[in-house]
Amino acid sequence: MKIWIFIKIIAGLAVGGVIAFTAALAYHITVKPLGGIFEKIIPEAGTVLRTQPEEDFAKMLDAAEMPDFEPGDRAFQKAHELIAMGQVSEGREKLMAIVNVFPSSPVAPTARRIVGEMNLDEILASNFTTGKSQYQVKRGDSYFAIADRNQTSLDMLMHLNGMMELKNLQPGDDILTMPLNYRLLIEPQRKSLSLWDGAKFVCEYPILSMDGITLRNGKTTIASRLATLDGKNVLSTAKNYRAASKSILIKNPAVRISSPEEDLENPPHGIFLLEADIEELFLLTRTNNEVEIRKTTK
Repeated sequence: MKIWIFIKIIAGLAVGGVIAFTAALAYHITVKPLGGIFEKIIPEAGTVLRTQPEEDFAKMLDAAEMPDFEPGDRAFQKAHELIAMGQVSEGREKLMAIVNVFPSSPVAPTARRIVGEMNLDEILASNFTTGKSQYQVKRGDSYFAIADRNQTSLDMLMHLNGMMELKNLQPGDDILTMPLNYRLLIEPQRKSLSLWDGAKFVCEYPILSMDGITLRNGKTTIASRLATLDGKNVLSTAKNYRAASKSILIKNPAVRISSPEEDLENPPHGIFLLEADIEELFLLTRTNNEVEIRKTTK
């Protein structure tokens, strides 16, 4: 029995000691530093910060910051990750942000090229229906009339409907159409010709050269589109039309957009693109499309 009484006394003294130490520690923190063991456990308030000069503290914060990357670089990295994971739409949105928000970023040209390829693959795909509509042929219709009525071109009608040559039209036939209301943007300083759907970027083509022309800021339109073979104009209904060289003429100033003709001793003045690019641009444009010339980048 005496042993249990002794144990209880010891336990009581221990609890009392803990309570006393806790009270002294609270006094040290909230009222007045006591020094000794209490100072070792919890230094005086503000001591830690005061031992670090302000300039050293600033350096510490700087060292903890992320490296200063180009915003466009981070967006491009994220776009690459999204596309790799199969989230193509989300990746394209990131690439579009680079094109629209960070046009001067080092990765912007690559972003424009990738977005352009994705956009055109979508626009020209037979199973992509956005912006396209079925036109029912009426008595007296012709392909030229249908193209004009639907603000498109004969080339696009043939492409959309998988035609290598024009077939006879019958009333009631369904013809797939797509309006071509794209805007061309020519930027001489960047050596770039791009296609826009309103304010939405579609694709971009590099300009190989600009010979013998003077461009100034302003807006104009496509005056005409020509196909030539052996120096002669070729109609779009002719069998040799696909083999003909294509060119686009804009007015005010009168400038020809075409592919280089290396066999000519005196090539015509104008803006020159790769042959594949001018063929594609020819397919996507029509007479009277708006053209903007912007000599200085925004």
